[in-house]
Amino acid sequence: MTILEICFWIFAGIILYTYLGYGALIIVLGKVKGFFRGKQKITSRAGEPSVTLLVAAFNEEAWLEKKIENSLSLDYPVDKLKIIVITDGSNDGSAGIAGTNPRIVHLHEAQRRGKMAAINRAMKFVDSEIIIFSDANAMLNREAVRELVSFFDDPAVGCVSGEKRVYMGNKNGAASAGEGTYWRFESLIKKWEARLGSCVSAAGELFAIRRRLFMEVPEDTLIEDFVISLRIALKGYRIQYAPGAYAIETSSSDIGEEFKRKVRIAGGHLQSILRMPGLLNPFRHGMLTFQYVSHKFLRSFAAPLCFMALIPVNLFLLPEGGTLYAGLFLLQVVFYLAAAAGYFLEKRRLASRLFFVPLYITVMNVSALAGSLRYLSGGQTVLWEKSARSVEPDLEGGG
Repeated sequence: MTILEICFWIFAGIILYTYLGYGALIIVLGKVKGFFRGKQKITSRAGEPSVTLLVAAFNEEAWLEKKIENSLSLDYPVDKLKIIVITDGSNDGSAGIAGTNPRIVHLHEAQRRGKMAAINRAMKFVDSEIIIFSDANAMLNREAVRELVSFFDDPAVGCVSGEKRVYMGNKNGAASAGEGTYWRFESLIKKWEARLGSCVSAAGELFAIRRRLFMEVPEDTLIEDFVISLRIALKGYRIQYAPGAYAIETSSSDIGEEFKRKVRIAGGHLQSILRMPGLLNPFRHGMLTFQYVSHKFLRSFAAPLCFMALIPVNLFLLPEGGTLYAGLFLLQVVFYLAAAAGYFLEKRRLASRLFFVPLYITVMNVSALAGSLRYLSGGQTVLWEKSARSVEPDLEGGG
């Protein structure tokens, strides 16, 4: 086997493991662990701990009133649920909406310093045992607080991630089809990671932590949910997954807006690993390092490079590679043609999930490379432009 062939199969293997192999492996390992562990005893809670629901909102006038109504309807004792809404930097009607309800602790200052700065400031007003973070445009199911809180009966649990569901309504664009499929896949992986021991990180739309485990995070942090939850995991606490607590959020309005969002997230992942290099030390963090590398690192950094390199390497192998490499090259061509078809179909407002999923995967990989380059060049600021969202979510719907 030539060096080119070895490179080709390494690249292909990384891609297959990233998107299929890790998911299959984590399910198998979870089932094996469950078989030997047997049934777990379910203990009932003696009471409800105090909880703060923290919503950091920037120019969320279109969503905030509904978010507040949704938060006030949550099934949890009123005297044990504190709701803080912080609207720092907002120059629309967000501050006026949040400041009119007597049950809401509203915090506002005119200067915009980014979401993490707002969270750090709001944490000084949190005096509860548990804090729940949620986005202003994410609607929670009524039982969400109780579902999240129940996992903290286990003293080894430091963070609990809710489930993100993407509501598409009647929209069948590439962004909605791709994002919905992606988050169903993510939810499946989180479910089995939790059964194995711990998730890698939490979904920013809805997650909870023990207040005493929060450490102030640098204000220029790009993906605060990832950093807050991983810091807790690095302390040796587990990140659990609560599918019974879910946040419904609409998809990006189109694939261009989704690309913009993914670029920021990719830059945030690079920033995180540069600031927490210990995540790559298996001798210190064992299973967490394995899961992080398999779930996040390969997807954010290795797989996009492999996708980019696979076609040119395959081209060099065509003359003497026989039918095997010709067939594999043809498969790649078909995949990218389907992605291109998905792009043109979306531009013409035509729906086809068959083409939109390949398009979404392509956008994920291109945005991962673009986000890393932007961060390294210093072009990614914490004060990013929000991605436009589509229709209003309905709690009766879902991903």
